[in-house]
Amino acid sequence: MKHSAKSRVRISLALTAATMTAVALTGCGSGDAGGASDEPIQFFLSGDANQGGGYAHMAEKYEEETGVKVEIVDIANEDLTTKLRNAAQANDLPAIGRVGAVDPVWRDAIVDLSDIADGSDIRTELSDKDEDGNVISLPSDITAVGMFINKSLFDEAGVAYPTSEDDIWTWDEYVAAVKEVQEKTGTTYGMVMDKSSHRLKSFLYEFGSDYFQPDDSGEFSTNDETKVALEYFNSLNDDSFMPRSVWLSDADPNALFKSGDVVSYLSGSWQIADFAVNIADFDWASVYLPTGEERATNYGNAASVVVFEGPQQEAAYDFIEWLYEPENYTELSETSSFIPAIDGLDITYASDGEAFDIYNQDIAASPEIVGDIKAMELKYGAQGVTTEGDPVRDETVKYLAGEQDVDTTIDNINALFTDQLGALE
Repeated sequence: MKHSAKSRVRISLALTAATMTAVALTGCGSGDAGGASDEPIQFFLSGDANQGGGYAHMAEKYEEETGVKVEIVDIANEDLTTKLRNAAQANDLPAIGRVGAVDPVWRDAIVDLSDIADGSDIRTELSDKDEDGNVISLPSDITAVGMFINKSLFDEAGVAYPTSEDDIWTWDEYVAAVKEVQEKTGTTYGMVMDKSSHRLKSFLYEFGSDYFQPDDSGEFSTNDETKVALEYFNSLNDDSFMPRSVWLSDADPNALFKSGDVVSYLSGSWQIADFAVNIADFDWASVYLPTGEERATNYGNAASVVVFEGPQQEAAYDFIEWLYEPENYTELSETSSFIPAIDGLDITYASDGEAFDIYNQDIAASPEIVGDIKAMELKYGAQGVTTEGDPVRDETVKYLAGEQDVDTTIDNINALFTDQLGALE
């Protein structure tokens, strides 16, 4: 393993009580002054059990090969950010994290992973980078937005759905087909969609939106197709085709779809592993996303893998370097049902391989704007610049609730982005 002089970011972590609630985590390992090399390498993540326990499986394999124990600490997703922030304040960060995003709170306490990425086929366009261009995170896997259907309901109704790229629905065709299934089967709802700007972003792209982007002065704007998409989305949230409770009252779309009383579900690739295990009362299928002006999905890194500075950083680095070796990462992808973040791998899924084929085809067909927006977001992240909340999601909720019209919604999103993000350096 190479360890160049520049291969570690060593900027002291300065935190104040105003940044976070002063709740210390104890026993996290890597921050302990007496942390010894024979202590388990702590790896904080979320959702491993839901995706087949791939990281736990690879940790066991690593211990068998090296004698080094990696302790997988699976934390509820809604708690992971707070846990890591509190651990940072207590100078008690774990050795490794799989995180939704690099947090400005502890960004200066993570290790440069450029030597692992250099010469590899890891998709580092999805990595976070520091001001000098060093890779400070690795994409854990690829996530993409996709459509699931209750296949049993479609079969019962005798309604066809796309099975190849030659017969992909338009959005109007999709809505008509789902309404027909609803009517013929007496199903309560036609569609649910996760309350997420990640999902809504895919919807916007499909209608030809350029999303929200800054000019050279940092002022954000969007194109006319964004308004068309938002108006269409609003028309679907009518408590008949879509339950308003998901976006307005935080009802669980996953649970609603699993109940069997919803025809289709706009969500993402991570659901495949869950559905394969936890849906037994009906047959489900992944289908191609409907199209508008464009055929598109929204994709990116499902999470970011980081190594934290501390007594265990060398051992943690060794484990991550081993994990991203093609043979080992292939095994991780197959166990967890991941879309791999390393190009050129031959992944053999235990089940539902056709679903992953559909996701890969939708990704390949997506326009350049998808990658451009992801690159913009990562660049903001590299500068430690974030927004308060989620302006796109939060303002859209106000629109759906009738609190403001669509023009005000777009104006507010642009104003919030302009105020909180501004110009890229």
